[in-house]
Amino acid sequence: MKPETAPPGLSYSSSNPESPWRVYLEQIDRVVPHLGELASQAETLRRCKRVLVVDVPIHMDDGTRVHFEGYRVQHNLSRGPGKGGIRYHPNVGLDEVMALSAWMTIKTAAVNLPFGGAKGGVRVDPKKLSFKELERLTRRFTSEINMIIGPDKDIPAPDVNTNEQIMAWMMDTYSMNVGHTATGVVTGKPLALGGSVGRHRATGQGVFFIAREAGQRLGIPIEGARVAIQGFGNVGGVAAELFAANRSRVVAVQDDSGTVYSDQGLDIAALSAAAKASGGVAAAGIGEKIGMEAFWDIPTDFLIPAAIEGQVTLERANRIKTRAVIEGANGPTSPEADDALAERGISVIPDVVANAGGVTVSYFEWVQDFSSFFWSEDQVNKRLERILVGAFSRIWDVAQQKRVSLRTAAYVVACERVLDQRRIRGLYP
Repeated sequence: MKPETAPPGLSYSSSNPESPWRVYLEQIDRVVPHLGELASQAETLRRCKRVLVVDVPIHMDDGTRVHFEGYRVQHNLSRGPGKGGIRYHPNVGLDEVMALSAWMTIKTAAVNLPFGGAKGGVRVDPKKLSFKELERLTRRFTSEINMIIGPDKDIPAPDVNTNEQIMAWMMDTYSMNVGHTATGVVTGKPLALGGSVGRHRATGQGVFFIAREAGQRLGIPIEGARVAIQGFGNVGGVAAELFAANRSRVVAVQDDSGTVYSDQGLDIAALSAAAKASGGVAAAGIGEKIGMEAFWDIPTDFLIPAAIEGQVTLERANRIKTRAVIEGANGPTSPEADDALAERGISVIPDVVANAGGVTVSYFEWVQDFSSFFWSEDQVNKRLERILVGAFSRIWDVAQQKRVSLRTAAYVVACERVLDQRRIRGLYP
């Protein structure tokens, strides 16, 4: 079969070497040689099915009108409705949202959830908006993307700087527009509106589960392991708590306020409480404050980038002193850094399985909303662990069989599922 071809100039690309979309495309290029007959269909993975860019005008509290730019990208819907978060950040752009939607395609397929990949965002600094302005922004943005989201089309969720309140406003706005209550249009909602127990902690919990499984195979016991975590929110904070509870030593934590370090291990419960009260770990008064770049030089067993993409650069990869990188964030490691870490014998557990706990429990929430039958937290956690452990085992086995990295193995598993489903469905019309 001839490979799919495309006219030149129709794919979005970036000359920026740090472009998230460029990183994703290079990851796809690396996996194609391992896809066999399905490689002929790989062009579909290099394209986004649908890209929506919207103007989001709102009235500010002072009566002025301000315009923001919003995005919703659906990368691939072959396996089911789109799934992916909404982020509010001043640096949100199309390149980033496209890449994040594509990574969601890979992530949902890697853990075998019946979703495609999507992502959205608004270019805004939410810290500069009042509560009512934030509500008006959310409702207007939801109305602008209303035509492409829905419980069986595309299901948003929280991401950077969004939370269950934002999801409640999105659900209510969508419901008003369609004329009935549609709890399944978003996940990560408050429990009172059909949210799931366990959702808030799911991503961080999944990071811990995957680190434990990787440690068993790499000969790194969780008890006594030295851990450094970048990011101290829903992902890094929960992961830190679980590592500490299992007698690991969390020796360093970094957030956007700074970095704190203790060779004997930080008191995570005290640090979490103090950081929330003071606005970040740097002002918490716990541990020794060190420079932001010094974080990457600390000897550890597990290094967990759990903040934003693009943090593990080639330069940092050549300095990192760890046995395993567990990617709690989306896209934290560049392809060049991947190569450098591999050459140094450092295992990288890729984001598409390491941080898949959040989307997995989002799937549980979506299922519960459809049935109006809700599970206990114990049921949620056991099902989460079973799915993630099974997914990691499958990826580990493929890596061993094909003698490839865990990232390549995860992409092999995911891309085979996406492309095989697309092959079976065919093209319409």
